[in-house]
Amino acid sequence: MKKLIIGLTGASGSAYFLRLADALSRRELELHLIATEHGTQVMEYETGVRLEERLLLWRQGPAKIIEEDNQNLFSPVASGSFQCDGMLILPCSMSAAAQISAGISETLLTRAADVMIKEKRPLVLVPRETPLSPVHLKNLYRLSKLGVTILPAMPGFYNRPQSMDDLIDFVAGKAMDSLGLQNDCYRRWEGKEKNEEKD
Repeated sequence: MKKLIIGLTGASGSAYFLRLADALSRRELELHLIATEHGTQVMEYETGVRLEERLLLWRQGPAKIIEEDNQNLFSPVASGSFQCDGMLILPCSMSAAAQISAGISETLLTRAADVMIKEKRPLVLVPRETPLSPVHLKNLYRLSKLGVTILPAMPGFYNRPQSMDDLIDFVAGKAMDSLGLQNDCYRRWEGKEKNEEKD
């Protein structure tokens, strides 16, 4: 059974996290959720969804869902000996990116990310910030040089999205793609003629 870690920070864009977790909860895998305090607050503000309520729904699926305490550095995911297939932080705040880039691991979220880097395991950050300052760009560049996938929350428009959900699904689907997880979250490009036939 695959083991994945997904993180939620206080950056705007928590709808992406919800869509990703919805999709992953329907798979047979072990899913460790790490949410920062600001992450849960922003999610409730932006979407009206409380994490505890959504966890009840996710746990009805086949996935084994473990809610981690962001302050618990004794968690298994804080150790390199914990076998994990990848980690996604979505959305990733610039503060979290800066801490991970500098190797600061004072919370479980940043420690788990640090472990991914040192163990050379897949780590995907989905930043949602605009505009990006030189400091932001420098941190993201440094992370990319360390093997971290930087996947900005930038939806595509070649699939002619019809709703906000289509835009959210695109980013969630690309995040899953980055870990090699097959999905049908978004409409893929098959060439101009084929895509126009489906319109």
